[in-house]
Amino acid sequence: MAQWTQMKQLIPYLATQILNELYSPSFPMDVRCYLANWIEEQRWEDFEPEKVDQEPQALTLLDQIISCLQNLAGQNPNVVERMRLQRISRNMNMFRSQPFQLVLTVRDVLRKERELLSQASTQFPGLARFSQPPAQDSMAAAPPTRDVDLLVLKVLEIQDCRQQIHQLQEELNWERQNYESMQGTLQQTQTNGMDPSMSEVTKLQTNIKQHEYNGQVIAKKRVQLLQEAVSSLEKCQSRLINRIKAWRWEQHQATIGHPFDDNLSPLQTWCEQLLGVNGKLRQEVMLAGEPIPELQERLGRLLQTLIQSSLMVDKQPPQVIKTQSKFSTTVRYLLGEKVAPGKPVLFKAQIITEAQARNLGQLGSLPSENVGELINNTAILEHNTSGKSTCATFRNMSIKKIKRADRKGSESVTEEKFALFFTTEISITGCDIPYKIQMISVPVVVIVHGSQDNNALATIIWDCAFSEPERIPFLVPERVPWKQMCRTLNSKFMSEVGTQRCLDNYNQHFLAQKIFDKPDIAGDYSNMLVSWAQFNKEVLPGRPFTFWQWFDGVIELTKKHLKSYWSDGLIFGFIGKQHLHLILKDRPNGTFLLRFSDSEIGGITIAYVAPSENGGQKIQNIQPSTKRDLEIRSLGDRIQDIDFITHVYPDLPKNDVFRKYYTDNPLPRDTTSGYLVVSIQTKVGVEAHCDSPQHSETPQDNNSSFYAMDQGNGASASPFYSLSPSQGPTSEMELEEILNTLSE
Repeated sequence: MAQWTQMKQLIPYLATQILNELYSPSFPMDVRCYLANWIEEQRWEDFEPEKVDQEPQALTLLDQIISCLQNLAGQNPNVVERMRLQRISRNMNMFRSQPFQLVLTVRDVLRKERELLSQASTQFPGLARFSQPPAQDSMAAAPPTRDVDLLVLKVLEIQDCRQQIHQLQEELNWERQNYESMQGTLQQTQTNGMDPSMSEVTKLQTNIKQHEYNGQVIAKKRVQLLQEAVSSLEKCQSRLINRIKAWRWEQHQATIGHPFDDNLSPLQTWCEQLLGVNGKLRQEVMLAGEPIPELQERLGRLLQTLIQSSLMVDKQPPQVIKTQSKFSTTVRYLLGEKVAPGKPVLFKAQIITEAQARNLGQLGSLPSENVGELINNTAILEHNTSGKSTCATFRNMSIKKIKRADRKGSESVTEEKFALFFTTEISITGCDIPYKIQMISVPVVVIVHGSQDNNALATIIWDCAFSEPERIPFLVPERVPWKQMCRTLNSKFMSEVGTQRCLDNYNQHFLAQKIFDKPDIAGDYSNMLVSWAQFNKEVLPGRPFTFWQWFDGVIELTKKHLKSYWSDGLIFGFIGKQHLHLILKDRPNGTFLLRFSDSEIGGITIAYVAPSENGGQKIQNIQPSTKRDLEIRSLGDRIQDIDFITHVYPDLPKNDVFRKYYTDNPLPRDTTSGYLVVSIQTKVGVEAHCDSPQHSETPQDNNSSFYAMDQGNGASASPFYSLSPSQGPTSEMELEEILNTLSE
């Protein structure tokens, strides 16, 4: 379902009209989504309108679709989805009279999807992964069976030719022996004056000439087949190398949330197959009657490239590494089962700078200068029989110290990129000489303190999102189009939070306003260029933090405390105050929405419509709740506490949509402690001040209460947490934990 996986990434950016034309009511998007894997396994391209004899096959496919939908409906616990699937399966029966129309519809949908994905590279430059039709990508993910089969057949044909030549040579040797024997007999009879018959001799001469001719024809054919086989092997191996590079690129892109299949088994099978074909062809070239140096050289180069390209960094090191901290990484050798037995293969790792990585790519030489001290930097290549993989795992590796390069201008240490460089020498069964193989990891940033983590991650995000596949290590553009940046932010947000809900157009527009410092609601920012400095070097106007630091704070808050709220569509998200006033100005009092704070890192605030002093309306913003606040009292309970907010924008009663997030009051516990049960409530602004506690000499006075007020700016209403006595006792330990939390 590679094609549908990529379509899901593209769909949010397609116009509604295009989607309606692509997925019609007769073949809705639901069918495409639920049956994605099955649909892409069928041979829709085999169907043609003029082939009426294909109608039984079409009817079979229709029955299978209906059956699959009914099975999915029966297994779905969600009543709404189950009813929808049952209705769709009933609607599919309309194709009973014209099953051929169904298969042609599906075929055309898949074709249009491929066309849209192929156009995405020009319409959406940031979506580099769409530059090739996904149908080709899905085929490239596994060994091209047909190509390899054809290669094997060519090898068998070459071997057959060799056997024919060998058989002809044996027959030719026999015929020559008979001819020489008959020649001797002929000379003897002529000496004795006899007149022998020449028919036998002539027949032998004819047979000898025919065998010689046949041998030459087959030998010529064999050389031609060898040439063709080597050329086919070159093409097949070129596709393999491209797929290996693509796998590495997809692994790199996974950092920013792009889909990635880390299964290396198909590539391993492909490598092993081509190594076997190469060995057989080298053997056939050696067994040729005359040396063919050109083919020997080509096969030797192919062998060396295959052996050296089969080393993969299966598990990359963390891309932000703190010195003196342990980490691990694993390299995998795809030809591990072909490694010659005997001496263990020892891998060594060292850390290299960006300049060293660049020289490595250009010159192929080993780095001479040691820029860092790695602990536990060796590992033995070991074969896992059950997993059929051969890996070297560096466990408990650590960077003891690092040597920094001279920095230019205002460049920070968190902008300096390094990589791990893995090397070894390996011998392959059937090869005369050992080969040196090497590989570098994805770029890493080395830090010495946890406070540098956020800025280091920004460097990695920029590198993963905007680097080119075949770049010089580790070059990245200084500026990128906003639409490319926007998709990166959306992908990172969705993957980190673990949600299927993306940032909508309102969210994306506000993010553009934020990074470009342009508060105007109107305007298209798609083609405006965002610089690295705007992303994470320059602080936002009037704020002590950068754009990335602010955005990453929202990701962390949402991931840890707001994932379900966001996924359920209860959080509006990123929205500017101008736009906020525009959409709330005509709403009744008590209407509210949840938005991420733009004034502090990792905060969510409630904006609501309130009555003004002159009888009109005004928009109020309650002071943002941070991670620490939500650890004390959840967002759902806070919303329940505030009585004057009643409807979630646009007009949903809050108790209907937030009820599942309300925490039930605990039952009274043991009364032997003598303490009153304490509950925490959120109170806002004047309401909190009106309930301000009176001093009391008695700790257990039923009128006593405690308030902790968050400090905020004057424009926002401040929430207050009220520790109020409830009916029923609690333990002293519980009360102490609550008070300690508030005082931290």
